[in-house]
Amino acid sequence: MFRYNGICRIVNILADLICGPMEPADICKIRYFGYYRSMDQELAIEAFAALAQDSRLAIFRLLVREGPGGLPVGEISRQLSIVPSTLSGHLGVLKRARLLKSTRHKREIHYAANLGAMSDLLRFMLEDCCNGRVENCGEIVSLLKSG
Repeated sequence: MFRYNGICRIVNILADLICGPMEPADICKIRYFGYYRSMDQELAIEAFAALAQDSRLAIFRLLVREGPGGLPVGEISRQLSIVPSTLSGHLGVLKRARLLKSTRHKREIHYAANLGAMSDLLRFMLEDCCNGRVENCGEIVSLLKSG
């Protein structure tokens, strides 16, 4: 049980640093795609593959900075200087990887980062970090704080 609680504490610290405080506070209880469960390896690979391209990574980082409200497609295109037809393809890849959410506002589609999926991706990567010993993961936490 110590290992699980240690992982939860590490991931809570990381999520707070990256995303700000989240609800519920214990990230290990965040709903992932409608179910309480952790990300599996196949979903993690799909997410990393989607982010392994310059424009898609820039889109995702922009939307993470914007927070839950996201941005309309036209604004994403303008800020990143990506033509709408190309942007549409990139947004589709990120959405299929469950890294983005979309909502329609009248005639506009707004995209936002799926912060829950990002948190699960972080948890997946840190699941075995330092063999569950929080005190050994200070370097990771300090790197994020200084970044």
